[in-house]
Amino acid sequence: MNMKALILGLGNPIVTDDGVGIEIAKKIGEGKPDLEVVETSEAGLALLDYIAGCDKLVIIDSIKTEKGRPGDLYKIELGDLNATTDLSCSHGVDLASVFEVGEGLNCKMPQSVSIYAVEVKDNSTFGEGCTTEVMDRIPFIARQIVREEQL
Repeated sequence: MNMKALILGLGNPIVTDDGVGIEIAKKIGEGKPDLEVVETSEAGLALLDYIAGCDKLVIIDSIKTEKGRPGDLYKIELGDLNATTDLSCSHGVDLASVFEVGEGLNCKMPQSVSIYAVEVKDNSTFGEGCTTEVMDRIPFIARQIVREEQL
């Protein structure tokens, strides 16, 4: 039986660096056309439609911390997420709650979940395309995630 993997790129492509998750997911999809890749600006419970039914889930999103440099990549465990984690997918209903609801509804939820957050420079200015500092790191980050996840 084949394991169904999903690459889920999150963000808003018209708010500069907030679209970095979508851009990285696109880049992974270009190099791995056999993978299921979803790019979305959906958040909260709307993500359940994508997540339910897959075995392996890789989420890519933006994050803005006080200490990081634009383009830094962090791997976050699902158990570390809560309502205060500043990932764009956490707006409204946090990701951990989405999983709780899915399990409560007896949805088949992924057994393997990896969450990657990319440090951004600007996630508040309207504009298409990421800042140069973040854009320059996208190919490297995409390769790093493919290697780490053995996709």
